[in-house]
Amino acid sequence: MKYKNIVKGTFIERPNRFIAYAEIDGKMEKAHVKNTGRCKELLLPGASVYLEVADNPERKTKYDLIAVEKFREGKEPLLINMDSQAPNNAAEEWLKKGNLFSENAVVKREVRYGKSRFDFYIEDGERKAFLEVKGVTLEENGLALFPDAPTERGVKHIKELMACMDEDYEAYILFVIQMKEMHAFSPNDKTHPDFGRALREAADGGVKVLAVDCKTGTDYMEVDNYIEVKL
Repeated sequence: MKYKNIVKGTFIERPNRFIAYAEIDGKMEKAHVKNTGRCKELLLPGASVYLEVADNPERKTKYDLIAVEKFREGKEPLLINMDSQAPNNAAEEWLKKGNLFSENAVVKREVRYGKSRFDFYIEDGERKAFLEVKGVTLEENGLALFPDAPTERGVKHIKELMACMDEDYEAYILFVIQMKEMHAFSPNDKTHPDFGRALREAADGGVKVLAVDCKTGTDYMEVDNYIEVKL
């Protein structure tokens, strides 16, 4: 997936979940943050950020903040995409290229099942599957972690995926790591132990837990390689 009209800025502050201020060409500008997570380890004053110019000139915020360079002592900064819509878009492109299922598979987004709505429903011959995507922006020393804040919604999604298997659907959770250089993925038990417990229970029950990293640039993100899942 690609972005249009990207500009570079310097992060100043984030007064609330939806708004950030960045310096662009010497001027302080207001931007929409396309991620409602905490991202406290990413959005630090002085960090280099990348923003997409909005298509609608009448919008209150002229920019969308989509990526940030994370400072690392003794290393080059790590470019992390933090657009919460990007993982699903990148996952759709990846699935339609014949990854996980065949190239002839029918891939549908936002499909209801009972009282649930899953990110993807896939039909591939006689195979029928539901797949949930979780975007990952948190890392510690090369270990990707999810979630970065407690998520009861995430626990609910896991339990709903387990339930659909009772009617012979395949069930997948795909963690899309919005960066490179990660050696493994793990649930963030320190932040939300219930999520980790639910994920392990799901894996033991037959839900397939997968993690992939992404090639990230200032104006694109695409799924690249599987990485190890450590439960």
